[in-house]
Amino acid sequence: MHYQFAITGCGKIARRHAQQVSRLGKLVAVCDTVPQRADELAAQYGARAYYDHATMLAAEKGLDVVSICTPNGLHAAQSIAALQAGINVLCEKPMCLGTADGNAMIAAAAAAGKKLFVVKSSRYNPVIAELKAMLDEERLGKVYSFQLNCVWQRPAAYYHHSWKGTLALDGGTLYTQFSHYTDVLLWLLGDVKEVTGFRANSGHKDIIEFEDTGAIAVQMQSGAIGVMHYTVNALHKNQEVSLTIVAEKGTLKLAGEYMNELVYQEPFMIDTSKLEKAGAANDYGFYKGSMSNHDKVYDNLVQALGGGQSAVTDGEGALKTVTFIEKIYQQVKL
Repeated sequence: MHYQFAITGCGKIARRHAQQVSRLGKLVAVCDTVPQRADELAAQYGARAYYDHATMLAAEKGLDVVSICTPNGLHAAQSIAALQAGINVLCEKPMCLGTADGNAMIAAAAAAGKKLFVVKSSRYNPVIAELKAMLDEERLGKVYSFQLNCVWQRPAAYYHHSWKGTLALDGGTLYTQFSHYTDVLLWLLGDVKEVTGFRANSGHKDIIEFEDTGAIAVQMQSGAIGVMHYTVNALHKNQEVSLTIVAEKGTLKLAGEYMNELVYQEPFMIDTSKLEKAGAANDYGFYKGSMSNHDKVYDNLVQALGGGQSAVTDGEGALKTVTFIEKIYQQVKL
């Protein structure tokens, strides 16, 4: 089937979506409140340009999927509007900025009989997918402890004249920079029981409305305990996202700039030479984001729309990340 897509939000990540849409279907409409951005993306792909989300939904008949690529704080309302218009939704991360909004999105999808997908692209990193299989098959035995370390760089220029850095539209560093990696943590190790810790704005005073650094102690429902350290204060560039797992039958560490490399393992468990090569990171010029993997996200979306099994994250799966981050922000004061 030849699916018809629309994209709301024509910023940098929208171009990743447009590339995949053109490979698997047709981009028929785009929308952005900045007319120039909508016009440019529409011209590139032969789509119609709109400057208001509701106007596009009302005018476009026959849309199969709307991809929501707008600021975080707009995801819930725009996804719900598209679902209520009878259109499936693929929402960029984070799904939303609160559990109540996430539940409303899930309810809207159920009421409309449509699918709600959320981009969780780091799950497709080959070494992460292999570790997930190991854990699911209990090859590591009981997990005792873990450490998640996120060391990135976001300079003042990144936030200048932008929605980024605002509580209303950004929501916080865990939502915008590190939601992919908090998602991976939950995907691998299950649900969270308790959190405590510290947050601070150390290097972005008067620039952002929330923390740029956090150190969070976490106890999982399984009993595993661990620490999350995250910061956007690295000098000059992103340095690492790493995950160390200490378990009954093995110890290993994933690292690299995007948690895409195997640093050590004891005993030998993962033959990296047999894994698919990881994709490229999203390159935004003076900074880089997470691994793209949007090709796999869209392949799975089309598979799911056709009634097949799919690894695309649904609303309920994605909501776990939102609830975890919300729990941290509620219980660990700045």
